[in-house]
Amino acid sequence: MAKEVEGFIKLQIKGGAANPSPPVGPALGSKGINIMEFCKQFNAKTQDKAGKVLPVVISFYKDKSFDFIIKTPPAPVQLLEAAKLKSGSPESNRQKVGSVSWAQVKAIAEDKMADLNCFTIESAIKMIAGTARSMGLTISGEKPF
Repeated sequence: MAKEVEGFIKLQIKGGAANPSPPVGPALGSKGINIMEFCKQFNAKTQDKAGKVLPVVISFYKDKSFDFIIKTPPAPVQLLEAAKLKSGSPESNRQKVGSVSWAQVKAIAEDKMADLNCFTIESAIKMIAGTARSMGLTISGEKPF
């Protein structure tokens, strides 16, 4: 018999660094989920992605059990990593702070393809390019499509 889903919790946690302190502890504790069990499982699954911000969707059930899905790092985090920057531009339309190549944009789009709301790689590239522009990054090189 299938378990009855009570709800979902969406969090962004650094890989291999989940602990009972906020935001993890209060979010899970208020729903009656075993916080330490989640932290152990999450840290075990994300040892290879230590330090990267990872979105996680936790499904919890009526019997207080849970399971979770780990998604790919957010596009802005990957773009900042590719451009070797700490943050984006405060005025992205006036002040450009860095540059990425179309090859880097395509690699990020291919990595994020499962989590994006699109069907083709061209549309995924356009979405990532739009994110880069809104962060104040210029895109150099030849368009891949």
